[in-house]
Amino acid sequence: MRLGIHSVQDLLFHLPVRYQDRTRVVPIGSLRLGDQAVIQGEVELADIRFGRRRSLLVRLADGSGSISLRFFYFSSAQQVAMGRGACLRCFGEVRNGPAGYELVHPEVQCIAEGQAAEVEQALTPIYPTTEGMHQLTWRDLTGRALELLEDGGLQEWLPVDILREHGLQPLAAAVRLLHRPPPDQSRQVLSEHGHPAQRRLAFEELLAHQLSLRMLRQRRRQSAAPSLLGDRRLQQRLLAALPFALTAAQQRVLTQLRDDLAQTQPALRLVQGDVGSGKTVVAALAALHCVEAGYQVALMAPTELLAEQHWSNFADWLDPLGVALGRLSGRARGRRRAATLQGLGDGQLQLVVGTHALFQEDVVFNRLGLVIVDEQHRFGVHQRLALREKGAAGRIPHQIVMTATPIPRTLAMTAYADLDLSVIDELPPGRTPVSTVVIADARRDQVVERVALACRGGRQAYWVCTLIEESEALQCEAAEDTAAALHEALTGLRIGLVHGRLKAAERQAVMDDFKAGEIDLLVATTVIEVGVDVPNASLMVIENAERLGLSQLHQLRGRVGRGAQQSHCVLMYHPPLGGIAQERLTVMRESNDGFEIARRDLEIRGPGEVLGTRQTGEMQFRVAELLRDQDLVPDVRRLADRLVHDHPESVAPLIQRWVGSKAQYAVV
Repeated sequence: MRLGIHSVQDLLFHLPVRYQDRTRVVPIGSLRLGDQAVIQGEVELADIRFGRRRSLLVRLADGSGSISLRFFYFSSAQQVAMGRGACLRCFGEVRNGPAGYELVHPEVQCIAEGQAAEVEQALTPIYPTTEGMHQLTWRDLTGRALELLEDGGLQEWLPVDILREHGLQPLAAAVRLLHRPPPDQSRQVLSEHGHPAQRRLAFEELLAHQLSLRMLRQRRRQSAAPSLLGDRRLQQRLLAALPFALTAAQQRVLTQLRDDLAQTQPALRLVQGDVGSGKTVVAALAALHCVEAGYQVALMAPTELLAEQHWSNFADWLDPLGVALGRLSGRARGRRRAATLQGLGDGQLQLVVGTHALFQEDVVFNRLGLVIVDEQHRFGVHQRLALREKGAAGRIPHQIVMTATPIPRTLAMTAYADLDLSVIDELPPGRTPVSTVVIADARRDQVVERVALACRGGRQAYWVCTLIEESEALQCEAAEDTAAALHEALTGLRIGLVHGRLKAAERQAVMDDFKAGEIDLLVATTVIEVGVDVPNASLMVIENAERLGLSQLHQLRGRVGRGAQQSHCVLMYHPPLGGIAQERLTVMRESNDGFEIARRDLEIRGPGEVLGTRQTGEMQFRVAELLRDQDLVPDVRRLADRLVHDHPESVAPLIQRWVGSKAQYAVV
């Protein structure tokens, strides 16, 4: 089924999204706009009205007041049944009509004289549905499932002492209440998911996910990995050659990585750091630690451009140290590819930088000891698994996964419980926060003048084209048109162009010229989102900024502000702005803090999108919501440890109930 319902248990956990109160008849005179209510009264008149659309208008009164019932679709039998003097019971939503309040197409029941019409005994649930499934069908199905619940159809896996300690009601009672809440339950509390029964289910689901990740971590620790004991000779030479000293945060994370790599179980550490915090140099030092121990390193990036940037940085740093580097992209062909594969197979190449091409079957390593994955959320699980299997002699390589998209701590603790977490929470000294302004594209000429002023003052600038077209060809064509228009408007300035359809060598040549100061203004698509570091670039213009998410805007802005001078980012938008787009641009204007931006991004988009591939279809919650239920996470983490030690018999059934076959998703 589209909704993932295959069993009675699935049906019991398919909870209503909202509720209607049909447990009492409400006086018509007490109705307010927007109310959904049951009313009963006598028909005073029933007429067919002819306006833009023909409609049947019925006037219903009960002594406290009157209201109109409007029907656009009706039969002659319905018209007769709702004639003057008929007694009707209706349910609908109160709206404004031409002559006062009205119900449009309410549910109607004709009440015979002397008949006592029963009201509902519980709030009426409204379920998430799909085509062909009516709410009456859902109520019938869940009603039958609740009957089975009476026969012990839902096993309680949380021990009684834990339920008591955390003030949790039994699972069966919580499920029953949520499907058929008594009339005295607050619909507002239920709609806000603040009811103890909802919290009870969210708590157990978060606990099951936490346990599944603990089990994966435990299983990983039973595998063997090479113990990498570097002598730090190469690391010391690189540190001495760098024009800057590592920050305290970089040193702390590097120590954690060295400790990880010395272990005989496969390390799996997530390194988070804001844009410009210096993750790449920490990764290079960890790679040298592996090379010193006599093993190979694979560094994997999600795009050709980012792989090229990593290659450029690593070549600058490691070539002088005599480290043999290779690169492998999807575009590599013929002799060059064959030579790289041979170098990896015979161990001559010590470090390879590549894209998804590293996953391919014919890529064989001699002694792979460490895999570094950049912007890890862009890779699928199976792709990461493919590299895991390329370790030497049955040993699993250590893994470091890096992201410049900060993940709020609560979310990281829940979604990445199988990883060790390091945060580079300090920017290098001397960085000046980027000043951000938001401007409508009607002021484009002023923005062009600002670019001219900056470039003629010796600075460099980016002009980023963000386009709604899905076609890469159309995006590149539009970027070319923008570059041509800016050439015309900015005579005398050296303008370069980078987009996804340029050959790698051409793109690299343009980037090298920009780095060398031979290009004043770089026009680009969002391919420059990550990996580009030009300290003299102090101005960025992002066209149609309203089309991008917060994470991508923050990544793009991070290309400036990498030197000591004041940098600026202009977010140019095309009005009118939607509510979410306006909120995003306001956040960008107000904050440079990646973790604060990530928190706001989580509020706007939800955890599924923030986590990217790892979440999509792989770690989806039925009841819990990470942002809403984050206050439960500390207790859940403590209880997960306790269950593993004191009640191991409950662990597997809880995982099976809530996670099922998806428990394998995080094996990397």
